[in-house]
Amino acid sequence: MLKIIAMIRAEFARLWATRMSRLAFLALMIVPLLYGGLYLWANQNPYDRLDRIPVALVVSDTGTTQNGKETNFGHDVAKQLVKDGTFAWKQVSAAEAKAGVKDGEFDFSLTLPEKFSEDLASSQTDSPRQAEVILTTNDANSYLATTIGTQAAKTVQTQIVATVNKQAAQTFLDALSKIRGNLVEAADGGTKLTDGAKTALDGASALTSGAEQARDGAGQLGTGLNSLRDGSQTLAGGLDTLRNQTASLPGQSQQLADGAAKVAAGNAQFAQVGNELAQGSSQLVQQLPAVSQKMAEQLAAAGVPQDTINSVLANLKPVGDAATQTNAKVQAAVGQLNQLSAGAAAVASGSKALADATPQLTNGINQLATGAGTLRDGASTAATAAGTLHEGLGTLTDKLGELGGGLDTIHGGLGTLTNGLSDGFKQIPETTVTLRNDQATNISNPVNLHSSAVTSAGTYGAGLAPFFVSLAAWIGIYALFLILKPFSRRAITALHSPIKITLAGWATPAILGAVQMIALFGIVAGTLGFQVSNPVGAYGMMALASVTFAAIILALNVWLGSVGQFLGLVLMVIQLVTAGGTFPWQTLPAPLAALHHYLPMSYAVDGMRQLMYGGDLAAAGNDAIVLTLILLGALVVSAIGVTRMTHFRTLRDLQPSLIG
Repeated sequence: MLKIIAMIRAEFARLWATRMSRLAFLALMIVPLLYGGLYLWANQNPYDRLDRIPVALVVSDTGTTQNGKETNFGHDVAKQLVKDGTFAWKQVSAAEAKAGVKDGEFDFSLTLPEKFSEDLASSQTDSPRQAEVILTTNDANSYLATTIGTQAAKTVQTQIVATVNKQAAQTFLDALSKIRGNLVEAADGGTKLTDGAKTALDGASALTSGAEQARDGAGQLGTGLNSLRDGSQTLAGGLDTLRNQTASLPGQSQQLADGAAKVAAGNAQFAQVGNELAQGSSQLVQQLPAVSQKMAEQLAAAGVPQDTINSVLANLKPVGDAATQTNAKVQAAVGQLNQLSAGAAAVASGSKALADATPQLTNGINQLATGAGTLRDGASTAATAAGTLHEGLGTLTDKLGELGGGLDTIHGGLGTLTNGLSDGFKQIPETTVTLRNDQATNISNPVNLHSSAVTSAGTYGAGLAPFFVSLAAWIGIYALFLILKPFSRRAITALHSPIKITLAGWATPAILGAVQMIALFGIVAGTLGFQVSNPVGAYGMMALASVTFAAIILALNVWLGSVGQFLGLVLMVIQLVTAGGTFPWQTLPAPLAALHHYLPMSYAVDGMRQLMYGGDLAAAGNDAIVLTLILLGALVVSAIGVTRMTHFRTLRDLQPSLIG
């Protein structure tokens, strides 16, 4: 162990022997600090300084008219871009933008052409077309600026799409709400139509029943009319006979009236004579008592004895009784004569009325006979019409039955339609203006990217730090081997101890590399302020990577000399592209991707990421194990090379080195 320390001390003494050696030593020690520190400083957080990139903005949009309102999407987009301040936007003319991008005044330009708004609004017309955003770049200014410009244009495109989608969604949702209202009205109308169809169906059923009844009635009417026709035929015949038989009735009734009048006149005269006779008879009867009394008085006055008077009066009494009886008969006969006269007068009056009415009667009989003929003809026509009506009503009944079936189908279809309309508007949610606006906003940008990082580098520079720290560690060791001796030839000759010589040759650059990593860690975590989740582990991984790289370059130098030193440079270049420090290693060509798993810098970069960003400690431990195994393997290879030198000498050993 003392001999190893002595060899290390001797190597440090050699490095510090002269002023130039000290300057060279210090210069090479700071190489990894300059490389790693300056590069990470330059790329510490470039995305925070994009607002310094000059970009030309050309707005040629003339706008359009939508629903009677002037709209200029180009000016709105430009206003939003300037407000966001992502780049140093400068609104210029098309000619100024073209010249500026060409001569480098602007890194790129973004143009919103003349028909930008019109093309955006065309989605609502029958000839939709895409709107254009023209990105003009010049890789001669900066390729990354072109890439950034492309991403910026895509961002603008996304913003425009979101705006257009919101308007389209708003229009759609408003129309959908209106459709829902119309569906509600249609459903109500469908319900009314269904009810109306049911009423019509019931009416058709009632109409069918009525038509059947009318058909039966028409049949019965036809039968009745046939009977009426036959009866009217008989009536017409009878009335014709009656008309013929009563043709002479007016003359006869007139003769009857004249005879009756004469009889009435004779009866009246006879009754008058009887009345006079009855009056005389009545007076006679009334005067008999007075005459008897007067006679008795005269007889008494003449001195006739009372007995004689009484006898005379007794003899006159039968005469009086006979006169009274005769008067009664006369009065009775006169009453009968008066009745006969009155009856004769009534017969005469009736005969006269009959005679007067007989012409009307015969005329009526004539009209009735004529009407009976007309009735007969009409009944015949009506019977024929009733038959036609019966047949027509039968056809109507059949058609009404078909109509009922059709109305039943319509009723069922309207019920289905109403249910469908009801289900349809129920499936369309009822909304408000505010809700539709919120929905349109969400539809225009339905996905909110919520980053839930397992680990986070924080900045662009911190994301590159593991790669450039590992690369700086390799460069630092590589540069140190430009002035360090990989092994002591004097020790090889004197000690004949390959392991001690190997460890001494490795320990010097390993110690210096560890010191470089301390300084570089201070720059990364202190000066640049990159967040390091596990400072001790991160530095340990940096130091492990550095001492591993020292063992690898040592082995190359032991076995190949100056050629090995050159191969160390080549190996650095290969690891620079295979370590996956910038782009994921999976994007490499297949041969380089395969090398990723066998080169130490890949594990150094991965281990640094896990420890800086707070990743998986187990993964970092696996990386540390792989680096340790590579370290041990490189030391074993170096020891074998040194062993060969202690036992053999070749012509190559006597040749001067190509480097140093």
